[in-house]
Amino acid sequence: MELKFCEQKFFRVKRGQTLREIAAAFSVPPRLLASANQLSGPPQEGQVLIIPGQKGNLYRVRGGESKSSLCGSPERFEQRNATRCLYPGQIVLL
Repeated sequence: MELKFCEQKFFRVKRGQTLREIAAAFSVPPRLLASANQLSGPPQEGQVLIIPGQKGNLYRVRGGESKSSLCGSPERFEQRNATRCLYPGQIVLL
């Protein structure tokens, strides 16, 4: 059995903050932040969000790139980014 330690942080949403702004401040993809907090809409003022403890570099996807070329395998890409989707312009965690 492999143990994996993650450092989680918490953040209280301030008036006017967007998911994209919060995600950028903590260097996580917006989709990963939404998934970790089960958000189906924009965050609400005063809401406490869990900031996932995944480490990596944010990257904007270019045309022609694949999940494997970005993260080594499709499974690793999907795990790190909480999505199956991949499209140009998307911000992902490498």
